[in-house]
Amino acid sequence: MRTIRLYQPGPLTPGQSVALCEDAANHAGKVLRMQAGEALELFNGDGNNYAAVIIEVGKKQLVVDIQSSSENPIESPLKLHLGQGISRGDRMDFAIQKAVELGVSEITPLFTERCGVKLDADRLEKKREQWQKIVISACEQSGRSVVPPVHQPVTLEKWLGQADNCLKLTLDPWTSATIKQLAPTDRLRLVIGPEGGFSDREVAATTLAGFQPVRLGPRVLRTETAALTAIAALQLQLGDLA
Repeated sequence: MRTIRLYQPGPLTPGQSVALCEDAANHAGKVLRMQAGEALELFNGDGNNYAAVIIEVGKKQLVVDIQSSSENPIESPLKLHLGQGISRGDRMDFAIQKAVELGVSEITPLFTERCGVKLDADRLEKKREQWQKIVISACEQSGRSVVPPVHQPVTLEKWLGQADNCLKLTLDPWTSATIKQLAPTDRLRLVIGPEGGFSDREVAATTLAGFQPVRLGPRVLRTETAALTAIAALQLQLGDLA
């Protein structure tokens, strides 16, 4: 039977008793109805797994005893920063969730000319927090113990201007270059457009910023499909996807 994995922020030390955070306690106690004596696995983003046993289940808290810790070796050797054009509806949520399952190391949501999403500062921060929770849930499901950060959303131009000494890629179904032709590297940035793609001006901006166009195949993919297909292909070519 698969061990239940839960995210618990803050330091974790073997021999320590910890009251789980609200999200973890609700999931273990109210959703899964776990009882005292049952085992689970915690992670806090430091790359380790922490074996734990429930010692108290109350109405307002669930307490566990940390038994041991072990390094989790499943992180991809490919450090991939995804710049994802913000899309409407659940497309963005889906893209973020699956990108984390595929091993992306960090995500920046991007405002583009065709993103069609306008949020004030408060709503934008709430949205970022929601996306970060989706990341945590994807880590719980996929077995990851390093939590990729969802950075503050920025404009495409600002993200393109960030200094980063790595391979930079953008997708173009009409170029002749393919992912199979890429030279080995362990660090890269991938930028994906929103629904409707990038404008001509934005395509030119990615070129000026040094982003190399590659193609996935002859078909034009939706934004969420393009992101996941590209990440999977890059993990197969440069990372640890077999």
